Amino acid sequence: MFCTTNSLPMDLLLKQGNLKQEVESFCYQIVSESNDQKVGILQSEDEQLQPSVSKKSEGELSRVKFMSNSNKITFSKKPKRRKYDESYLSFGFTYFGNRDAPHAQCVLCKKILSNSSLAPSKLRRHLETKHAAYKDKDISFFKQHLDSPENNKPPAPKIVNTDNESATEASYNVSYHIALSGEAHTIGELLIKPCAKDVVMRMFDEQYSKKIDAVQLSNSTVARRIKDLAADIEEELVCRLKICDGFSLQLDESADVSGLAVLLVFIRYRFNKSIEEDLLLCESLQSNATGEEIFNCINSFMQKHEIEWEKCVDVCSDASRAVDGKIAEAVALIKYVAPESTSSHCLLYRHALAVKVMPTSLKNVLDQAVQIINYIKARPHQSRLLKILCEEMGAQHTALLLNTEVRWLSRGKVLVRLFELRRELLVFMDSAFRLSDCITNSSWLLRLAYLADIFTKLNEVNLSMQGKNVTVFTVFDKISSLLRKLEFWASSVEEENFDCFPTLSDFLTEVNSTVDKDICSAIVQHLRGLRSALIKYFPVTNDNNAWVRNPFTVTVKPASLVARDYESLIDLTSDSQVKQNFSELSLNDFWSSLIQEYPSIARRAVRVLLPFATMHLCETGFSYYAATKTKYRKRLDAAPHMRIRLSNITPNIKRICDKKTQKHCSH
Repeated sequence: MFCTTNSLPMDLLLKQGNLKQEVESFCYQIVSESNDQKVGILQSEDEQLQPSVSKKSEGELSRVKFMSNSNKITFSKKPKRRKYDESYLSFGFTYFGNRDAPHAQCVLCKKILSNSSLAPSKLRRHLETKHAAYKDKDISFFKQHLDSPENNKPPAPKIVNTDNESATEASYNVSYHIALSGEAHTIGELLIKPCAKDVVMRMFDEQYSKKIDAVQLSNSTVARRIKDLAADIEEELVCRLKICDGFSLQLDESADVSGLAVLLVFIRYRFNKSIEEDLLLCESLQSNATGEEIFNCINSFMQKHEIEWEKCVDVCSDASRAVDGKIAEAVALIKYVAPESTSSHCLLYRHALAVKVMPTSLKNVLDQAVQIINYIKARPHQSRLLKILCEEMGAQHTALLLNTEVRWLSRGKVLVRLFELRRELLVFMDSAFRLSDCITNSSWLLRLAYLADIFTKLNEVNLSMQGKNVTVFTVFDKISSLLRKLEFWASSVEEENFDCFPTLSDFLTEVNSTVDKDICSAIVQHLRGLRSALIKYFPVTNDNNAWVRNPFTVTVKPASLVARDYESLIDLTSDSQVKQNFSELSLNDFWSSLIQEYPSIARRAVRVLLPFATMHLCETGFSYYAATKTKYRKRLDAAPHMRIRLSNITPNIKRICDKKTQKHCSH
């Protein structure tokens, strides 16, 4: 856009005599324009103009500013601010914001207009076009509407704009929850996203609901997100292991639904005044699942992330010292590269092996009970008929439980259920079945009642030894308690006192009978045999680490401590605050919290507490693995899912998003 000199008051800009009267080839070019200012450039072929303004000119040209260091002339236009008038309420508008420069807000639709819209014509046009039904209302109607309780409510919380960055972060959060639940990746796009849109549409409006579409939750996107989350967790775990003082391992191997050999390795280490348990490795062994292959898989992970084998203090597995298998071979190779490491056999497996000891008379009853259950459970028609019969008779249960030898904890529940449904089975059982007479035999039922009681008690002990952060001290305390109970139960049975076995005691009261000496002898023999087997699998040794369990009971220097450590232990036990913390914290957290104050003795105690006592984490991990990688998802790479699901570390989604160079929601 160009204009001549006649269009500008140049006589006010130039002093007389300083410049030529006629400016040749003078042009004015606008380089930028906004609502408030315009910038022009002066160009001259003869010489550069040096404008100056007199005092009079400054008053007349208040909107012209000169820039002495350049050829730019800035024309600043003072913005016009409209004021709100009370009469505007007759058009259905009130003011919003600052009273000196307010915005117009419709009292009907709550729409906010700019300050320039505070004109009667514009306000009337909004009322007639948007709210034609109210255009003839007087000002009292709008005033009443303005004073209504709905308009006096506080404004709704501001909704965060769903840009690419926030949509990416939301996609990671949803993918994280999908991995935790173990569901298929397609659930994000088929279920979660439509549900989120429906909720937002009902709670807010369609405008916000459309923003949900920016969150990418396709099958491939969720799979990629889960891998990123698992990689972040692995990175955090590796950083923790590099700075820790020591760690212990727990490993096991099993086959998945696709026939691959899957290796699970858990690790236990100290971090931030506590002992943490986490998944170290979940890998599929592509070739032969030998002990050497298992070790190479773990060793390659250690070397890749530069984790020192010298920090390994113990390896827990389900392979005893007498077993010569692939797990035992892998443990031997680990102990070779970590000379100071020890190995331990899962205490749950020891307990399961010990309780298999049983007299012949009781073993026959157990086998016959399993055959009766299988006779019904293996035939769907029989199971349906039993259910109908139990419902008609008003039984507490309508089905039997199936016994599995692998899951030894099921034995107690199976026998209890069978004994509780004995009346229904008496009606249901066909006389042609060879074991139908067992239900009517009181001696057989007495033995069954005892087995139901004893296996229930043994299962309770087994469950109490499971869980996270279980130490060797916890397990041996449970076993010590069980040994004392077995001795007490055997003495009570010898005195014909069966109060410690509630199912057997109630049945004796029901039939008004006594227990034969042969049955009493079998029960006592079983209890004594259990006690001997437990002592065999849990031998009593000289506990040189008793000071770790309770340092305040130590009065003589333990053999495992040197003089300097024992002096530190004396200082520790003399601290009243430490004594109070011992009663409030768990054993793991107590010693971990003393690393800074008593580093030498606390590190020795933590090293004693690091070894795994049971294989509970591996057993739980394989259960999660089987639920995630089903026959419908045989091609799934379940390792990232296991990393997320079995880890105590929460991924840093913000950090993952910041690493991305592209902020597009699908990246």
